[in-house]
Amino acid sequence: MNTYKTIDIARIIGIHVNTVRLYEKCALIPKPERLPNGYRVFTDLHIEQFKLARAALRVEVLQNGLRKQAVNIIKVSAAGNYEEAAVLTRRYIQQVDQERKNAEEAIQITRKILAGLDEREHTGTYFTRKEAADFLGVTIDTLRNWELNGLFTIKRIENGYRVYSEKDIQRLKIIRSLRCANYSLAAILRMLRAVGDDPAANIRTVIDTPNEDDDIIKACDKLLTSLAEARKNAVYVAGQIEKMQKMTK
Repeated sequence: MNTYKTIDIARIIGIHVNTVRLYEKCALIPKPERLPNGYRVFTDLHIEQFKLARAALRVEVLQNGLRKQAVNIIKVSAAGNYEEAAVLTRRYIQQVDQERKNAEEAIQITRKILAGLDEREHTGTYFTRKEAADFLGVTIDTLRNWELNGLFTIKRIENGYRVYSEKDIQRLKIIRSLRCANYSLAAILRMLRAVGDDPAANIRTVIDTPNEDDDIIKACDKLLTSLAEARKNAVYVAGQIEKMQKMTK
C-alpha cells in the first residue's frame, strides 16, 4: 500500500492539515502509525476512509437521528468493523427511504385536505383549544407553538377564549401531517402562504424551495431534496465499505 504524510492527505482530500488531525482525534479514521520522529504515516486505506467520512457527513438531514447514525457508521468503519458498518448503512438507507415516503405522503394528504376546504359546509361547530388538541392527537403546547410561529390565527369569542372552527381543524391537520413528516415550521409556513395566495400552487415545489429572503433557512426546509442526497451519499458509503473490506483481505 502507498504511504502518505499528513500534508499529502490534506492535499488529496482537499482539507486543512488540522482537519486531518481532527478526524483522527474523533476516531473518524483508523489511527495512523507513527515514525520514530512522531510523524504520522497514512495509507490508501486512510484515503478511502476519508472519502467515506466526507460523503457521510455531507448529509443535511438532522431529524430522527440520521446524522448521529451517519457518524456511527463512520466510526465503525474506521475501527475496521466493515460487516457491521455495512449493516448499519443498509438500515440507514431504509430509514431514509421511509422518511421520503412519509414526506411524500404528507404532501398528498395536504393536497386532499386543501382540495376539500372550500367544498366543506361549515356546520357551526367550534372546538376549545383542549378539544382541538385531543381531536388532533397533539398537546396544547404544540398548538400554542404553531400559533406563535404564525402557522395559523385563531378567533376569540366575547369572553376571550380561543375557538377553533372546522376550517381551522382542517388547516391544523395539514400542519400536523407535515410536522409528522419532519418538515420545518418555516417550510410549512411558506407553503400555507403560497397556497393562500394561489390555491393552484404546486405544494411539493413550494415546500421544498426556500425563499432567498428567508431570515433562517433550515436544512430540513428542503426535506425531499436533502433526503434524496442523503440516500445517494449512503449508497456511495456502502460502496466504500465494500471497497475497503476487499483492501484489507
